[in-house]
Amino acid sequence: MFDSQSELVDYLIKRSFLNSKILKESFTKINRIDFIPKEHSLLAYGDFPIPIGFEQTISQPSTVAFMLNLLDITLGQKILDIGSGSGWTTALIAQSIGSKGKVWAVERISELIDFSRQNLAGYNFKNISIQKAGKEMGLPDKAPFNRILVSARADKLPEELIKQLKINGIMIIPIKNSIWKITKTGEFEIMEQKFPGFSFVPLL
Repeated sequence: MFDSQSELVDYLIKRSFLNSKILKESFTKINRIDFIPKEHSLLAYGDFPIPIGFEQTISQPSTVAFMLNLLDITLGQKILDIGSGSGWTTALIAQSIGSKGKVWAVERISELIDFSRQNLAGYNFKNISIQKAGKEMGLPDKAPFNRILVSARADKLPEELIKQLKINGIMIIPIKNSIWKITKTGEFEIMEQKFPGFSFVPLL
């Protein structure tokens, strides 16, 4: 447990979860305490998930940092954030891609969409659009994306999301108990990397 965002960031850097300058700056500027329910504010800087209601959580900081590091974000990218929850990862992505980038956030729970919009209001981002999840997975009408981040556990690799990636695009997605990095190397070709030992709420 840490007492401030800066202490949490120092911990993530020392543990090699934050390796890029872009992510270090984003984690410094986007304060986790702004994205959790007030009743859990004393837990804001702990490296563990925190409930945000509706059987959902704001993910463990080291896990978020690990996934965003794998995502290899650069300025100006168009990114899809599936399962945006409290809006914390959405804010981190928005900060990382800069004003010329765009992050499309998708969430299925209406109350969490309202919660995330309230949380994000204090940051005045102009490069975020939050959408309610529809019957189709992702946002095929806004595709293709440079990057896709999925923050909930799938049982298998969703083909419909691979179709929404640009060539050379990257998707980070938890499948069962592993985080997968999918790189789309051709129209019908992908490269997979798997990192075991993680736990997420299910992707619905």
